[in-house]
Order: sequence, then structure tokens, then C-alpha cells
Amino acid sequence: MTTNRRFLLVRRPNGAPVAEDFALRGEPLADPPAGSFYVRNHFASLDPAQRGWMDDAPSYMPPIKLGDPVRATTVGRVHSSANPEFKPGDWVLGLNAIEEYSLVAPGGFTSKIDVSGVPSPSLFLSGFGAVGLTAYFGLLEAGRPRAGETVLVSGAAGAVGSMVGQIAKIQGCRTIGIAGGAAKCRRLTERYRYDAAIDYRGKSVQQLSAEIARHAPGGVNIIFENVGGDILDAGLMNLADKARIVLCGLISEYNSASGKVGARNLWQLIVKQASLIGFLIRDYVPRFAEGGAQLAQWMSQGRLTLDEQIEAGIENAYPAFMKLFTGGNDGKLILRIGP
Repeated sequence: MTTNRRFLLVRRPNGAPVAEDFALRGEPLADPPAGSFYVRNHFASLDPAQRGWMDDAPSYMPPIKLGDPVRATTVGRVHSSANPEFKPGDWVLGLNAIEEYSLVAPGGFTSKIDVSGVPSPSLFLSGFGAVGLTAYFGLLEAGRPRAGETVLVSGAAGAVGSMVGQIAKIQGCRTIGIAGGAAKCRRLTERYRYDAAIDYRGKSVQQLSAEIARHAPGGVNIIFENVGGDILDAGLMNLADKARIVLCGLISEYNSASGKVGARNLWQLIVKQASLIGFLIRDYVPRFAEGGAQLAQWMSQGRLTLDEQIEAGIENAYPAFMKLFTGGNDGKLILRIGP
């Protein structure tokens, strides 16, 4: 009988997750019920949003139930099927979990993908998946960039941030990236074509604000925010008139045991008549094919550089996940589960 190893949430984290909040357990794999099928997961996406799903708090998705596997977008192949539309061997992309086999019920959010034209199926979790599409639609639709404008990106060396900066350059914008450490800042300018890079480490809000002002003396037209906290506060002090802030993530807040800090300089939205919009990629699901085609074209033209960091083994799910919060990853963080 086939055993399914699953990375379970067994306790709600208080602050930064610890290993004891999770358990890796094996369960026998039953036959799929009528209309369902099992996916043998090969790759699972590791994303900051997963930390929010671990809390018992209102969000755009329900919390992960204790005893359930950690929710994740995965790429894999159909293992066994009682659904005539999905046959064993089909490659699929879907919202499943960090487990070796995921049961997809009728109507589940899983679709077939064609991996024949890509170097690795993992690209459907990075460049052609939610990461690339978040950068694409988040900047172009929510940010509405115009040539000549200045775009400030926090978490700029991360999976989404690195692509936002490059797409902004394609649109004719000036780009400023904020990242942690000299090595990541070098990667921003040398690999991702940012015009300027700012190392936030060891800097106060006032120091960060002054450095942003030095690179953007006329103010920032678009902030693509992935971090929040002090970094967002520094950006808010450098807004141009009618600036747009795209709120994509607040990773600095996710592991706070004392509660959310929030932004203290929101009054600048009034001063600069700026707008702030929360962005979720789910609104653009009907347009994924459009966005994916454009991203693929830019990649084939050498206009987009994409980096992945693939960690191996479901047994390493916890240390791999924690790299999101320590800055220990270079590129889109992915867990290889399958062969």
C-alpha cells in the first residue's frame, strides 16, 4: 500500500513558527472517490502567505485546520483517478498542500498544464505561476505605471519583488529596490536591472527615508509593498503627488507575537492625495493565460531574469519554509517533494 507523507500543522504558531508547530506523518493512500483524483506532488511553493493561513484569524482564505497539511500551490502528475477528465500521468497545477499525494475533489482548483516547452515544471510556481502573475497584474493593473515614473519596491530581491522591478523597467520606469544585505543589493542592480538599491539593515525610518529621497528627489510615484512596518513608513515619507501604493504583502508583521505594528505615516496619503490598494491575485484568474503569455515572451527575449531556490525533501519543509523570514533564500523558494 502506498504511504502518503504529509506536513501537518498541529499547533498555532505564536510569533515565528517553531518545529513543534508541525508534524510529518505518513498515512495510507486510499482509492480516490468518484469524480476525484490524486496528484503526486513534485514541487510545492513556499510563500509568506502560508504563515497568515496558520493563524486562527479572518483572512481572504480560511485558516488551516489543526491536523491538516499546510496549504500550498503545487505542481505534480495525476497518480490515480476516478475522474475521466484527468488521467494518470497528466501534469497539473493546483492549490493543494505540502504532502506527497493530494486528493482533488470534483470542482477543485486544479488545472492541466503543458510542461513540454519549459526547462522545469517548477516554473509554473515561479515565472508562469502566482509569483510572476502577482508581479505582472499587481504592478500593471493596480499600480498603473507610466513611462518616466519612479517605482519603489520593498522585498525587491524576493520572488515577486525581483520581477516587479524588471517589469517596471520594461514599462520605462525608474526603479529603486529595498533589500537586506550587500549581496542582495548587488543582485538588484546587476541581475534584476534596478537603477538603485537600498540596504535596509541597521537603518532607522529616518535614515531609510533620507536614502530613498536621495535616489528619488522628485518623490516616488508607485510603491510596491511586500514588507510593511518601518520600510513602508519610510516610503510613505517620499510620495509624489497622486502616488499609488500597491499593498501586496506585510512580511515583517507576520511573525509578530505582540500584534501588528501598522504604518504610522498614513497621513502622507492625505498630504500627497495618494491612494493605497490591497492586491490579491485571485481577481485575475480569468486572465492568467494572458499574463503568462506575456511573461513567457519577455523571458524568451531575455528581458526577464528569474531565479529559483529549490530545497529537496518533504522532511525539510520546516527549515525550508523559515528561510522566507530569515532572508536565507535567493529567488523563488520551492520545495521538491516528488521524484
